[in-house]
Amino acid sequence: MTQASRVPADHVSAATAGQPVAAIENPQGRSPILLICEHASNHLPARYGTLGLEPDALESHIAWDPGALGVARELSRLLDAPLIHATVSRLVLDLNREPSAPDSIWTLSERTTIPGNLDLDAEDRAIRVREVYDAFHDAVDAFADARHAAGQLGAVVSIHSFTPVYRDVPRPWQIGLIFNRDERYARSVEAGLKQDPALTVGMNEPYSPADRVFHTLERHAEKRGLPPLMIEIRNDLIRTQDGQASWANRLAPLLREGARTL
Repeated sequence: MTQASRVPADHVSAATAGQPVAAIENPQGRSPILLICEHASNHLPARYGTLGLEPDALESHIAWDPGALGVARELSRLLDAPLIHATVSRLVLDLNREPSAPDSIWTLSERTTIPGNLDLDAEDRAIRVREVYDAFHDAVDAFADARHAAGQLGAVVSIHSFTPVYRDVPRPWQIGLIFNRDERYARSVEAGLKQDPALTVGMNEPYSPADRVFHTLERHAEKRGLPPLMIEIRNDLIRTQDGQASWANRLAPLLREGARTL
C-alpha cells in the first residue's frame, strides 16, 4: 500500500474546501523517478457547482484524463516511485498550462462550452491561479527540491490519457511519448515499446510541446536539468483496472531501465 502525505497547510485553499490540490503518494519511494498526474481528477470543489455542465460531460475527457491516475498509481507501486497528482478537475484550471495561456481556463473544450468559465473577470482568474495553480506547483516544487537536494531525483514523468477520436478524426496510436529538447528518455522507452510490433507508438503525438502541453515538465524537470517524459495512453485501453495494470506492467521496466542509463 502506498504511503500518502498532505501538502503543507499554506497549500490548502478555500477553493478546495480544505482538501490539498496536490496529493502526494509514496513520498519515501526509493526510485529516482518522480511521477506526476496533473489531470487525475474530475472533482469540482463546491464553490464551482457543476460549472453549468451535465453529469456526462463531467465524466468525459474534458474534465480529466480517464485512467491516467490508475496507471500512475500502479507505476508508483511497481517502481517504488513518489507520485504527485491533482485533486481538482482541469475544468477549473489546467495545471499543465501557463496561467497566462488562453487555454489555462477553458471556455470551449472540443465542442463543449463550459458556461461557468465564461466572462471571468481578472479577480476570478487570479483566485483560481492562486488557489489551484500556485498551490499545486508550489507543492511539487517543494517536494522536488527536497528530493533533488538529497540526490534522490533523476527524472520526471507525467502520465496522461487521450481520446481514440478527436474532432471526428481517429487516432492510430495506442501510446504517445512527448518530449522536447532532451529526447534521451523518450527514445529509450520508444525502443522498448517497439519490441511489440502490434503497438503504434506516437513520438510527439497526439500532442507535442508546440501544443503547450509540456508546461509541467518544463517547470519541474527541464529547469532542474532532469530528463522529462510525458506519456499519453489512449483512454479506451485504460478504463478498467486490468487495462491500467497491463500498461503499468508494460511501462515500469522500460522507465526503470531508461532512468538507469540516463
